[in-house]
Amino acid sequence: MYQLLKQIAKTGIKTEEAPLADETLRVLQQRLQEGILKHLGRALAIRHVDAGSCNGCELEIHATNSPYYNLERLGIKFVASPRHADMLLVTGPVSRHMETALKRTYEATPDPKLVVAIGDCGCDGGIFGESYASCGRVANVIPVDVAVPGCPPTPLAIMQGILAAIKSQS
Repeated sequence: MYQLLKQIAKTGIKTEEAPLADETLRVLQQRLQEGILKHLGRALAIRHVDAGSCNGCELEIHATNSPYYNLERLGIKFVASPRHADMLLVTGPVSRHMETALKRTYEATPDPKLVVAIGDCGCDGGIFGESYASCGRVANVIPVDVAVPGCPPTPLAIMQGILAAIKSQS
């Protein structure tokens, strides 16, 4: 034990320094928070629907909830039921098996509702397109307010898409 403590004292702290705050992210977060309060007057509730994606977009959506981006601090929360949601975040090309479920989720979401299609697959069908197994883009099944392209889009792009949808509501 003595040798270990001696080594620690001799070596010192060898961790990386914390990254500097990204000014773009700070400005976007401020605009997002102001937009939510101005247009909704309360927290924004989002229901995420995976309509047949490869899960790349889901990883980026989960990253928006990480301590770095911290969407919940901005008044954005993910909910389990479309009946509690203000916005649907849809990823992937809509598979034929998910078509009815997506329509029902859209109908269960109370008005006024917003729909954001995430990723190239959600925007235009991506590499899957339309086929016997895929309806293609989300707009082929339900109305879409904002499309966020990218394979997968960055968390910053997803946050910008959410802000654009909120501002399009007014």
